[in-house]
Amino acid sequence: MNEKKSIYAWAIYDWANSAYATTVMAGFFPLFFKSYFSAEADVTMSTAQLGFANALSSLVIVLIAPLLGAISDVGNVKKRFLFLFAYLGILMSASLAFVGKGEWEMAIFVYVLGNIGFMGSNTFYDALLPSIAKRKEFDRVSGLGFALGYLGGGILFALNVAMVQFPSFFSLSGETEAVKVAFITVALWWALFSLPLLLFVKEDKNPEKKGSIQTILLGYKRLTGTLKKIRLLKGLLLFLVAYWLYIDGVNTIIRMAVDYGMAIGFDPKSLIVALLIVQFIGFPATLFFAYLAQRWDTKKAIYLAIGTYLFITLWAMAMDQVYEFYLLALLIALVQGGIQALSRSYYAKMIPEEYAAEFFGFYNFLGKFATILGPALVGIVAVMTENSRAGIASVAIFFILGLLLLMKVDEKKAAEEVRAALS
Repeated sequence: MNEKKSIYAWAIYDWANSAYATTVMAGFFPLFFKSYFSAEADVTMSTAQLGFANALSSLVIVLIAPLLGAISDVGNVKKRFLFLFAYLGILMSASLAFVGKGEWEMAIFVYVLGNIGFMGSNTFYDALLPSIAKRKEFDRVSGLGFALGYLGGGILFALNVAMVQFPSFFSLSGETEAVKVAFITVALWWALFSLPLLLFVKEDKNPEKKGSIQTILLGYKRLTGTLKKIRLLKGLLLFLVAYWLYIDGVNTIIRMAVDYGMAIGFDPKSLIVALLIVQFIGFPATLFFAYLAQRWDTKKAIYLAIGTYLFITLWAMAMDQVYEFYLLALLIALVQGGIQALSRSYYAKMIPEEYAAEFFGFYNFLGKFATILGPALVGIVAVMTENSRAGIASVAIFFILGLLLLMKVDEKKAAEEVRAALS
């Protein structure tokens, strides 16, 4: 019973922080940035500004995640680090409501800090998976987390959309005030639904009490030791590079889809409806992918998702009708949660539990490093070609290369290499 309680408490955190991913990152911040925070800027330039903001926040996580992961493994303080970053994200989400019109520099600053909080907390959230579930349950539990994330994020996002479209019903003065209140609701939602993880997910106590400085030094020593052995982890590294490439395309589409739709002339309200489609179809679709992985094969299910994303990217380059955006949103909804959940569980099968946070630090290191390249590439190509379609088309290369490398990965052999290197 306690094991089930821990699993559901862990999974509910995805319900909590996905509100930030949907309402802030994917939904209202890109729209509000163009129309309010950066209202005077050229459409293409604001696309570049948003792309570089996403890249900067990812760069910070790239630089700190592996070391913090090693420190948290040594000190058994994954939960403490998780909530340190979560509270940063919660505070910054609420702070967006107080940034004024035209203050794009401050908006970018607050948004970057919020993203760091969101992504940093996810590093330690992922690292808790091996300690709350058995290996054979990784696909199911990881899928449950992402599925609840889509549902929870979608419910709050639907409420936020209603607030923006019918502000008077909520006693709000107009769309601007509604968006600002939406940012505050995200902070409250994230804080409230983080409580089950805080209360019911237990982390083993370290039998040896260590001071903060000693823990940091031991974490640094462990990280440097792992890095020295990294050449022995060929299978794991191959997967991480493959993941780095294909998840770049996924994250870039998540963060830049609304901005791209606006750049090619679609009505912002139509784009918001498309995001809602992704959230609510993503819930059952992610559970289905977890089931597919258990009944079929985790790796083959990831292949299916990558191939679908490649098709989506190429279609997006040529689309010119709003109904096409809806169809693409439907396709994204079918595979987005699946590729995220199964990548996490596939990787968890290769690593030992006692090194989970450190190795998920590398996982998020490469995942977020990819997110530096993707949005930045979209921005650079869009500016150089003066064409947003060319910018989004550039993402296809990441799916192609990622798929080719993933085909060479043998997860069982990779797990054996990791155990041998760290023993």
